[in-house]
Amino acid sequence: MTDAKLIEDLIEAFRRSKCMFTAAQLGVFDRTPATLAALASDIGADPDALERLLCGCVSLGLLAREGDRFVNTAAAHKYLRRDSPDTMLGYILYSDRVLYPMWGNLADAVKEGANRWKQTFDLDGPIFAHFFQTPESRAEFLLGMHGFGVISSPAVVRAFDLSRFQRFVDLGGATGHLALAAVEAYAGMSAAVFDLPAVVEHARNFVGDHIDRIGGDFFTDPLPSADLYGLGRILHDWSEPKIRTLLRRIYDALPAGGALLIAERLLQEDKSGPTGALMQSLNMLVCTEGKERTLGEYAALLYDAGFTHVDGKWTGAPLDAILACKS
Repeated sequence: MTDAKLIEDLIEAFRRSKCMFTAAQLGVFDRTPATLAALASDIGADPDALERLLCGCVSLGLLAREGDRFVNTAAAHKYLRRDSPDTMLGYILYSDRVLYPMWGNLADAVKEGANRWKQTFDLDGPIFAHFFQTPESRAEFLLGMHGFGVISSPAVVRAFDLSRFQRFVDLGGATGHLALAAVEAYAGMSAAVFDLPAVVEHARNFVGDHIDRIGGDFFTDPLPSADLYGLGRILHDWSEPKIRTLLRRIYDALPAGGALLIAERLLQEDKSGPTGALMQSLNMLVCTEGKERTLGEYAALLYDAGFTHVDGKWTGAPLDAILACKS
């Protein structure tokens, strides 16, 4: 790739993502296979403008043409349809509605070192109050987290041999994807999701009666008994003082020989990559108090909390794995 090609691709990158976001927001992938005329009528769109969007999706590998019909590719059928068990639609809609405008204020976030909720949406208060403003926004956000969890959690729970543990409690476990992956991987393990009451009620739609659901706040309420706790995409939300408070609470609640399993994107020690983790760290800048970290940075926090052995592994999935053990 020439230098000019690199720059051209980066200029175009947001156009490609916005093309997918818009098709998803309009419900294109839930309405195919269909002709242009049928889609335009169903969506209420200008036929010429819609054709440009659909052809853009064809060029991106999201749609294909079969005669006069547009049809989903395998990737779109699996990840972009609302009725797919592997859907990532929630995160795509959240990215379009929330993250896309917030990233428009990235320069101010870099100058001030603070998230952009107030600037973008005139919202104050705790960050997760913004994610959960309405039942609909909460469901959209949780569906988005579930989509990433489904493709990451199986690799996270298999990154280490966890067969010695009996009870797994996923703290801030949202839809329960990490807990489900754990009990599927280890036959002798039982599991629970511990999250805010409104969230664990929503988790019923994903875990049924296979996983216990316990309502509470991991910063203030007693933690349920377990010999293995989980934190999936939690630590990157918070500042170091809050992380230290949470890790110490977990350490104190664990029995001797217990452990904490963490799922996060790990930066290389020199912070030269991976690119996805670096972009996610910027994403945390615009919408949270936190950031992505290296294994060394996480290990320092964990040792400071009292853990005596920390190991980390890159999984090849969107999230990597850290296991911290208590003597």
